Amino acid sequence: MRKLVQRICSAHRSGPLQNGGLKRWLVELLCLTTLLSASFAHSGSQLQVRVLDDGQSPLENAVISLVPLFEHQPASVPGEALVKQQGAQFRPFVQPVQVGTKVSFPNFDDFRHHVYSFSKAKRFQLQLYGQDESKSIVFDKPGVIALGCNIHDNMLAFVYVTDHPFYSLSGDDGTVSFDDLPAGTYKVYAWHPDIKGRTEVEISSIELVDGEPQSLDAELILKSARSVQYPPDENGNY
Repeated sequence: MRKLVQRICSAHRSGPLQNGGLKRWLVELLCLTTLLSASFAHSGSQLQVRVLDDGQSPLENAVISLVPLFEHQPASVPGEALVKQQGAQFRPFVQPVQVGTKVSFPNFDDFRHHVYSFSKAKRFQLQLYGQDESKSIVFDKPGVIALGCNIHDNMLAFVYVTDHPFYSLSGDDGTVSFDDLPAGTYKVYAWHPDIKGRTEVEISSIELVDGEPQSLDAELILKSARSVQYPPDENGNY
């Protein structure tokens, strides 16, 4: 199809077309649309990371972040994010955000919560508030913030605050996908709530090329004791 359009465009440029201005306008529009489509189809780089634990099982709730080793435009500006309280649990269990992001903590339960963190990166308390109320915190330093509720001891979650420009969270299949990245060389980092040392680790460096999808595996060594947020039991105990 593209070759056919190229031949039409060449004919259009080398000589006059019949049937006047309308046909000429349609050919010019077709040429422009095809060239733009080809440009967008080959713009940006793609990377897929498969995150595994040390038993080679897919690992959910891992944050993969990329640091370009070249000058680049900021990927995005800090925005807003949510950590819901629903069913006496925090949702999501891990919320990655950029430094400067405002995170809201809405309560969807018909009872009150008291959200807190004693983590070094951000110590705070959002004292008792009820259903359909929300309170928020701006996370202004990179680091790991463990969340709890003073009323419900089963509740546990993490806000991972990063100053890296590109980041994403692995799903239950352990995969993380990045699209439309600027071509160039990147360092790849990984973090998980149960990673040994609790700090991010450098996985590798990788060079990305426009239009050439790439993939890599990231194997993380975890602590034997896992961080788990349990739902209330069948009797409603927390």
